[in-house]
Amino acid sequence: MHAQSPTSAPARSDLAQRACDLAVALAMSAVAAPLVAVTWVVVRLTSAGPGFYSQVRVGRGGRTYRIYKIRTMSHNCEAATGAAWCAKRDPRVTPVGRVLRKLHLDELPQLWNVLRGDMSLVGPRPERPEFVGPLSAAIPGYAERLAVRPGVTGLAQIQLPADTDVECVRRKLVLDQCYVRAGSLWLDLRILLGTAVYLVGFPYGAVRKAVALPNPLTECEESDAESGPVPLAAAVTCAESR
Repeated sequence: MHAQSPTSAPARSDLAQRACDLAVALAMSAVAAPLVAVTWVVVRLTSAGPGFYSQVRVGRGGRTYRIYKIRTMSHNCEAATGAAWCAKRDPRVTPVGRVLRKLHLDELPQLWNVLRGDMSLVGPRPERPEFVGPLSAAIPGYAERLAVRPGVTGLAQIQLPADTDVECVRRKLVLDQCYVRAGSLWLDLRILLGTAVYLVGFPYGAVRKAVALPNPLTECEESDAESGPVPLAAAVTCAESR
């Protein structure tokens, strides 16, 4: 599967980013392995189906790969509905799955994707092929986020809630474009530190301020607070000017 050609990413050392990904992912894997084993057992004992879950996602340059997670939904829950975003209080999520999602423990197996080179620790979150085509058609510039490897965490993920509709995707795209155009190892480090701050329970705004993360949406909205919400086009213009 190939999405439309993405805009080229800014010049940065892929070798340096890859080296950092490997070093950090290997160190994290040593800590994560026991947690993955325990959560796998708990999932297998509390709901029918496998403990691990894999799904096709779209990566850098439109290349597809399989992402790995601890299963948090009922087995084969999309058999009747087809591909669908997870909604708030989604009935497909198991009781144990809700806890795992809240603690983000279900994402730990993606360290294997990082070690394989499918993903980086930091980057835009990968989307499913079923959604990439329609989103690319509906949102100008959507394919730009495919210029870099997708990430386990990202600039948008620790500043905005999970996607539930196209408008959510539009807002996250502004941050993804900001990352693609201004990405650096220094920004990656701040995003990783911000992720740690987010995981201990700090709200999105506090995370942004704690590690000085860029957020063109917030900056534009603060500067134009009296005129109401900022349209996507205006936010992108503001992002490009910074």
